[in-house]
Amino acid sequence: MLSEQSAATVRATLPAVGAAIGEITERFYARLFDARPELLRDLFNRGNQAAGTQKQALAGSIAAFATYLANNPDQRPDLMLERIAHKHASLGITPEQYPIVHEHLFAAIAEILGDAVTPEVAAAWTEVYWLMANALIAIEKRLYEQSEQRGWREWRVVERIEETADVAAFRLLPVDDAPVPDYRAGQYVSVGVRLGDGARQIRQYSLTAAPGSPERQFAVKRVSGDATTPDGEVSNHLHARVQVGDVLQLSAPYGDLVLKDTDAPLLLASAGIGVTPMIAMLEQLALTGHRAPVTVVHADRSPAAHALRSDHEAYAAKLPDARAVFFYEQLGEGDGGSGRPGLVDLTDVDVPAGTRAYLCGPLPFMRAVRAQLIEKGVAAADIHYEVFGPDLWLAKD
Repeated sequence: MLSEQSAATVRATLPAVGAAIGEITERFYARLFDARPELLRDLFNRGNQAAGTQKQALAGSIAAFATYLANNPDQRPDLMLERIAHKHASLGITPEQYPIVHEHLFAAIAEILGDAVTPEVAAAWTEVYWLMANALIAIEKRLYEQSEQRGWREWRVVERIEETADVAAFRLLPVDDAPVPDYRAGQYVSVGVRLGDGARQIRQYSLTAAPGSPERQFAVKRVSGDATTPDGEVSNHLHARVQVGDVLQLSAPYGDLVLKDTDAPLLLASAGIGVTPMIAMLEQLALTGHRAPVTVVHADRSPAAHALRSDHEAYAAKLPDARAVFFYEQLGEGDGGSGRPGLVDLTDVDVPAGTRAYLCGPLPFMRAVRAQLIEKGVAAADIHYEVFGPDLWLAKD
């Protein structure tokens, strides 16, 4: 893996690179999009770029990968790489794009750090980059080879359901007669749409039906911006413009937060639109007759904002040993029996020994639930999560 000389150099320069990584990634994206504007228009999420979250995620992943290699030069953090590779595969990233990233990333490093980037330092960090890049290329190649679908495929909307005021669910069938690739509960598809300004933007949406379905089902929450974050371009486009009969481009299914075959007790915790992968998991558990205890936890603004709630309750009710606990920040008159008030509190929620937990929702929610589960004795290795959007778990707060 990482050579001994490079490992020593990376350890020595990590503080300086880490302190400047935010500036480096900001300059990297500026250089990249100046040279290749089509990447921002047709590949990168323009909303995440405007909000700065993609920059934070890149900075966090680079720092985490380099730190891991410096401390474990004969190993690599495969879990982190798998998560990134699945996202890349859903976007159709190719090996030819990695040298482009290298060119502009290392130009940004030299520009920000100046004379500190000696030939020795440049060589060490180049080694780190290509270890990460080549590992991702290999994983992505495997994912592409395993997929029964090549490139994008057209799917027609056959049903649209207004789940809540801000969430619409879509059911689609393929336009062609080719076989439909199967998937695993918890995975997502990328959806590509052409916007009014001609840009082709891509977003990922978790599939909400159990594996084995010839359809694609997903739910989209309309993203409303604020003073620092723009409205969601694709979510608002889907809400405002896509109706029954319209055709969308979908990728093959990808994603590493998948329900593994196990007889262990399970806990499925979600918040907001993070409910979507949990619905597919619950349906699969009901179909396969999972008999071990299943604890279902969900947090939302109110019962009315809880998308797919009827499915959430119905699939949990089909399991022989399941308990559903819903938490709502706002409970109005008549909602008293609908759930518990406030944020998620697992103090009196039984979590059996040996539980495997799956989390999906905003990062503060997942961090809070993870901390409570560890206090209850759940092993950290048995807690799995999915972040919608850039993965900021490793980014500095």
